[in-house]
Amino acid sequence: MRRLPSLFLSHGSPMMALEPSPARTFLAGLGAGLPRPRAILIVSAHHDAAYQGGRATVTASPAPPTIHDFGGFPDELFAMRYPAPGDPLLAARVVELLAGHGLAVAADPDRGLDHGAWVPLTLIYPDADVPVVQLSIASNASPEWHYALGQALAPLRDEDVLIVGSGSITHNLHALFSARLPIDAPAPAWVTDFTDWIADRMAAGAVDDVLHSVERAPHGRDNHPTPDHILPLFVAMGAGGTPFKAERLHHSATYGLLAMDVYAFD
Repeated sequence: MRRLPSLFLSHGSPMMALEPSPARTFLAGLGAGLPRPRAILIVSAHHDAAYQGGRATVTASPAPPTIHDFGGFPDELFAMRYPAPGDPLLAARVVELLAGHGLAVAADPDRGLDHGAWVPLTLIYPDADVPVVQLSIASNASPEWHYALGQALAPLRDEDVLIVGSGSITHNLHALFSARLPIDAPAPAWVTDFTDWIADRMAAGAVDDVLHSVERAPHGRDNHPTPDHILPLFVAMGAGGTPFKAERLHHSATYGLLAMDVYAFD
């Protein structure tokens, strides 16, 4: 029986759907190197249950709409659609698995796919022919809660479901908008010190360090003034199972300050 890995993707700017970059090139080739899943469960930093009373939600629409949850970008980006089918049965399975571990979750029949889901998926599976279900984070919950979420979902990897956490290994928008660096600018030391520390702790299997990287890593809070974009990483880690094994598949930066690391857990 094959078992799919779980993945963490740094989805960067919505403009990755249009602008050439090393991360875009990597994601465009990623799907061909993976066993084809029957469905995808993606955990996006932009679907935050903290704003819905703290209860995790999972999309249950058979045809989830494309959400353009951003502003100030070209019309071409707003015209894009990712018409992948949903999978209500998978959504029900997610509810079942999480409830079995005492994790509150509700199915949402109306919500679609935000850009944390559809932008990378347009590159990985451009034909939009793999069903997609999206699960929220809860930014008011702990790293350990998100890791446990991933652990509860791990059986899906044996059911031909690709589990993807979509966030960003670094995410300081105030610094990004202040610096206004070109897309190919090199990352400064305060970014690379953080990502290199993460890579080292991943290789050492130091799960607790990674879960608390915002507090323990060099420049942790500079790179994550809010936790939302690192929380999907912890879900993907939990879904990777034990013994813990992480592989950094890709490492680059866009606009200098958005590190675009991709990890696989298996």
